[in-house]
Amino acid sequence: MIAHVKRSLEPAMSIRNLSQLDRALLGLRSLVLSGDFAGGQRLPEVAMAKQLGISRTPLRQAMDRLVAEGLLERIETGGCCVATFSKEDIADAIEIRGVIEGTAARLAAERGVDAELLAQSGDALDQIDSALTCAGGLDFDRYVTQNARFHALLALFPNSPIIQKEIDRISLLPLASPSAFLSDQEVIPDFHDSLRYAQRQHRAILDAIICGEGARAEALTREHARLALINFDHLNKARAKLSTRVPGLALVASEPGPGS
Repeated sequence: MIAHVKRSLEPAMSIRNLSQLDRALLGLRSLVLSGDFAGGQRLPEVAMAKQLGISRTPLRQAMDRLVAEGLLERIETGGCCVATFSKEDIADAIEIRGVIEGTAARLAAERGVDAELLAQSGDALDQIDSALTCAGGLDFDRYVTQNARFHALLALFPNSPIIQKEIDRISLLPLASPSAFLSDQEVIPDFHDSLRYAQRQHRAILDAIICGEGARAEALTREHARLALINFDHLNKARAKLSTRVPGLALVASEPGPGS
């Protein structure tokens, strides 16, 4: 298992070393989440295959994968269009992630966690502390990297492929991942205070797991996920200038204005 963990946390391979399917997945997901195509817009297969430098077969395979993930929808006449999400959809996705991560934390507390995984998670949190207190100010890149690392480890704690798969799947939806709201600092009030609070929650979650307190670990983890709902509200209010800067925000349908 540990070898698998190490592989899962290694940096991504160079694009040139990826298979055509992997390149298609990365490229297509990036185009969709960046807002290059509007919600409901049909994807032009020929143009996209040329743009991504791949054949249409891996592109269609990638489309199948993104349909399964919920980012694309099938069109009755053939092909795919970009999915559109409501604010309620995003809130539900965040809530579901919290439920599944909370279950992972509870099971980890009840079953026990491999010592190396605990050591890695402790190191991730130590690095977040360093990122928050470095002399030159917040080391934002390190915070984002180590936050993602801690959540990836949390998914592995209960040694359950089912739970890990479900966390991975829900995190692929727009704005549902643990790092989704760390891409733009300027619209989050008291941003640094929010990061410090999140880190205190990280520490409390890990402490509850180590102490075998399953109910506490689950409750803390679910509460931690709800921070994303607060940040989503701030981002949604500033969406006019952020829709192309925050991955996935462009897929969230705008609320109708007065008189619409």
